[in-house]
Amino acid sequence: MTTLEKAKLWLHESFDEETRSAVQLLIDGNSPDLEDSFYRPLEFGTGGMRGIMGVGTNRLNKYTLGQATQGLANYMLKQFPGEKIKVAIAYDVRNNSKEFGKLVADVLTANGIKVLLFKDHRPTPELSFTVRDKHCHGGIVLTASHNPPEYNGYKVYWNDGAQIVPPHDEAIIAEVLSVQFDKIKFNGNDDLIEWIGEEQDDVYIDACIENSTYQNVGKENLNIVFTSIHGTTYTTVPKALEKAGFKKIDLVKEQMIPSGNFPTVDSPNPEEPAALEMAMDLAKITNADIVIGTDPDGDRLGIAVRNLDGEIELLNGNQTNTILTYYILNEWRKQGRITGKEFIGSTIVTSDIFFDIAQKFGVQCKVGLTGFKWIGKMIRDVEGQEKFICGGEESFGFMTGDFVRDKDSCGSIVLACEIAAWCKANGRTMYDYLIEIYQETGMYYEGLVNLVRKGRDGAEEIQNMMKDFRENPPKQLAGSPVAEVKDFKEQTNFIVSRNEKQVMNDIPKSNVLIYYTEDGTKVCVRPSGTEPKIKFYISVKEDLASAADFRDQQKSLEEKINRVKNDLQLT
Repeated sequence: MTTLEKAKLWLHESFDEETRSAVQLLIDGNSPDLEDSFYRPLEFGTGGMRGIMGVGTNRLNKYTLGQATQGLANYMLKQFPGEKIKVAIAYDVRNNSKEFGKLVADVLTANGIKVLLFKDHRPTPELSFTVRDKHCHGGIVLTASHNPPEYNGYKVYWNDGAQIVPPHDEAIIAEVLSVQFDKIKFNGNDDLIEWIGEEQDDVYIDACIENSTYQNVGKENLNIVFTSIHGTTYTTVPKALEKAGFKKIDLVKEQMIPSGNFPTVDSPNPEEPAALEMAMDLAKITNADIVIGTDPDGDRLGIAVRNLDGEIELLNGNQTNTILTYYILNEWRKQGRITGKEFIGSTIVTSDIFFDIAQKFGVQCKVGLTGFKWIGKMIRDVEGQEKFICGGEESFGFMTGDFVRDKDSCGSIVLACEIAAWCKANGRTMYDYLIEIYQETGMYYEGLVNLVRKGRDGAEEIQNMMKDFRENPPKQLAGSPVAEVKDFKEQTNFIVSRNEKQVMNDIPKSNVLIYYTEDGTKVCVRPSGTEPKIKFYISVKEDLASAADFRDQQKSLEEKINRVKNDLQLT
């Protein structure tokens, strides 16, 4: 079926007049958006279903959301026969999120499913927490995380509070694809909706503090600057910091106003220094020790601290997680809580420093595919047998304990501020603490390259690039021969020196390649699951003999990363 033929199906009377008119305009105007809007259905990726809002099968709209929710309802009714099914729904600040949240609730209640619906914007981790706290069978959050304003999305959680993983995800997708648009039940039953709000915030915040605090040192003297970057954490983070005992909290007031247009930034992504520019400017005025920002749905956090020159510098995700993980494990060891049955969680694209940290403290480091749903699965698979301590991934996500089964900025921020206060009380900074850790583990340094390729042609180009990297792997990177090629799609590890392929079946198949060189350089290549990008994660490592060597070592590692980029033709 051609794209035009797919589009004409949306002119049927089963679609509302507004939708039919918008589709007719695309057809009559021979719009270039027609192809991208209809050439494929939206798919569940690492972060669920995410896309540009508008009409069409490849867009977020009433019908694609309705189809997804009807399929989910059909699946849940089969999975929990005879039970009174209950689903929690939250939504972020994005345009249409509130309306989408009610639409999704209507489809569920039309199928006889009770809904716990937040009255207003709430962070994704609070939704994850609520699923377990309220004994729900599942959860849904309407969010596109840090994507541009034209995007929205839909993430599904199971009864353990984690995002869906096999076999549920594939089975739900099959149900969704079997739903015809004219079979969606849109006429909801408001009697099956229970509204929730601030009272749930308090329960969640108390859990964040309980699971993220270890000592009470210097909190009254720490100068904090926080921004929600127009996102949902205006409802939780300031209250959590105050309740945890921090006294000096300055907010970027212009960015504490929720808005799906994100008017003060080009991108609401705390991974990018520009998103924290206003917060850093405020930090100069307040002489802040730490600057913190979160993304629109409040699961990611960006942290900036004073570097060796006294300037505020944004840490990357691996650096932040290194500090948080090392501190937690050290506290657990001091408290005698490490028994040999504990583990931390990481992902295949995250720094290998977490293996070193885990070994130092006598715990296991388990690794999964990209996305916190895989860390959630780790927890569920061994629940009652092994204890999860904390986990993180390079893309500015971390979780403390298992009370939330997704990355959680609120608990992580409380913990980060505790560490910053403890460091300050002892005459140092978090940056100094990071350097001390590097002296123990070796100094890891990372670089990330994102190549954006939009639309259908872009998707094909990304596929061809992955094919080429798979069939023609580099022979050397930055002067060091490639020793291993891990192909997670083929589930093989090719040992170059022995010309031998080993089977890897402990991690599900995924379109990811990892190259390891003889000197420990690591390069991971993967298409993004949520954006039109192909991503290159580069990690290099050298020993760090003393803090005095840090600057020289940093320069050397930066140069090495640039050589890797040149070898991969990424510059």
